[in-house]
Amino acid sequence: MTERIKIGTVEIDVTFKDIKNLHLSVHPPKGNVTISSPQFYDLEKVKIYAATKLAWIKKEQRKFLEQKREEPRVFKNQESHFFLGSRYLLKLVESNKSKVEIEGKYLVLYSKNINDKASLEKQLYAFYRKELRKRLLLMVEVYARQMSIEVPTFKIRYMKTKWGSCATSNQRVWFNIELAKKPLECIEYIVVHELTHLLERHHNKRFILLLDQYFPNWRTQKKLLNELPL
Repeated sequence: MTERIKIGTVEIDVTFKDIKNLHLSVHPPKGNVTISSPQFYDLEKVKIYAATKLAWIKKEQRKFLEQKREEPRVFKNQESHFFLGSRYLLKLVESNKSKVEIEGKYLVLYSKNINDKASLEKQLYAFYRKELRKRLLLMVEVYARQMSIEVPTFKIRYMKTKWGSCATSNQRVWFNIELAKKPLECIEYIVVHELTHLLERHHNKRFILLLDQYFPNWRTQKKLLNELPL
């Protein structure tokens, strides 16, 4: 069951679950706020808890609001695009064969129609998906082996507020396609974070200890990921 409450000017989505403790989160990119609450708490108790965290919530929201944003892409020559944390200049080449290649400082799109923005964007994101999947396959396999768990099924999709998610019920993991633009170490952090949920469902002390065990540098990479342009 999900309820929406308002504390001052802050709207919060509250979901009641079979858990023991309250979990408060502020999500990128817009600073949406959620609370996961034990089912035995009533809404008034959740409101009181949220009120005590209001200053922290606003501080986190300000971080997201002040964070640099990528400008909307128009897919013209010399436009900046990112791949695995590096900045490239777009180069459009008219060709009967559609492909994307990294050539020095250029991200080159070969296309039949170099003036069709929608087609070029679709082509670039197909490249992002293919390249991200290759990296994820290796990382997921390596860390699943370290954690002594079965290699989970994963899929890539666009997500508005999360870099990844994990459905523990069917052992399936999702990754945000926008990760293809981020440094490999940041992608690795998200992989470890989501696989850790297969050992511990909740963001509790055990979860943090497991992250420390399998990816000691996770705090640095989380900070970097949250500071990079959205």
